Amino acid sequence: MPGRLKPRVPNRPLRSVVTALVAAVVLLLCACGAGGEATETADGKTVLRYQGWSGKVGFHELAADLGYYDKVQLEWVGDTTSGPQDIQSAATGEIEFGSAFNGAVVKLNAAGAPITSVLSSYGADAAEYTGYYVLENSPIRSARDLIGKKVGMNTLGAHHEFLTREWLAQQGLTPEEIKTVQLAVVPPVNTEQALREGQIDVATLNSVQRETALERGGIRPLFTDRDLFGAFSYGTYVLRDDFIAANPEAVRDFVQGTARAIRWTQTRPRDEVVARFTDIINKRGRAESVDAIRYWRSSGIPVPGAVVAERELQTWIDWLVRNGELDEGEIVAGDLYTNEYNPYANGTYPADGGPDGQASAGAK
Repeated sequence: MPGRLKPRVPNRPLRSVVTALVAAVVLLLCACGAGGEATETADGKTVLRYQGWSGKVGFHELAADLGYYDKVQLEWVGDTTSGPQDIQSAATGEIEFGSAFNGAVVKLNAAGAPITSVLSSYGADAAEYTGYYVLENSPIRSARDLIGKKVGMNTLGAHHEFLTREWLAQQGLTPEEIKTVQLAVVPPVNTEQALREGQIDVATLNSVQRETALERGGIRPLFTDRDLFGAFSYGTYVLRDDFIAANPEAVRDFVQGTARAIRWTQTRPRDEVVARFTDIINKRGRAESVDAIRYWRSSGIPVPGAVVAERELQTWIDWLVRNGELDEGEIVAGDLYTNEYNPYANGTYPADGGPDGQASAGAK
């Protein structure tokens, strides 16, 4: 089992928005050791602090609502709007787990943060994906048409930037030509409007923003992340290595419960999942809207129980090497994740088993 108890020292600095704060992360880890200590409830459950997303239900929140945890109890400490920020908070010990795009996970690992991926957290499947849209009458038809144009996305240094640059490279643009494509940060709620008003040439849209924009019409996809890699998991849940080493049973319970919740969404009718999510949001009392939930289409994770595949991390290691941000062999994908705790990886639960994600006969 992975258990890097000391921060690794990066061979050289990485150039990205994602790792701009990593030096502070590593210094904090070195100074206070983050530690593997965990708070427990009166009945002996390990408390796992986490950040949420307004108007959304995390798979871990679903797992808790379904009663899939035995040894852990979740504690919401506030909301986040950034995957990189979420896993940085996990690395510094402000929370116990976080989730982000795997490219950001690789970069944080490479910069010395001792974290390990334990479970896939989002991706693209037959029903869920991220699209890069232009106006219906836009002259932009190919990657070459994007030279000198502006692409709007929610943040830099994460999923949307990686996918944009990867598509441009796959379409034959040179590094110099790719540099001319402007990447602009636009809040997701404003991205469609920015496209329609001509402030950007391409809008990155997914989930509710994609569905509502398509309902209004007048846009078309230039490409999607599904076009690039097909069904693919793009993000993972991460925990600190010292926490894993000190609390293996809590980690096992968190992973099995969350994996079962993901499988629940993969096997239940969409309307049932939406109804459950709506109920969870209404019950938790965070003064948030449930409007976006009705646009939920699927888990986006194409693998039963969210088992992590090595290629899902290796893809972004290779990308960073090609970009000159990592040295060949500096990071090994197999060192960044573990499926040890996932019951869908070791056969405890059948990948094609019951719709409620329950264990097969005789399994614990």
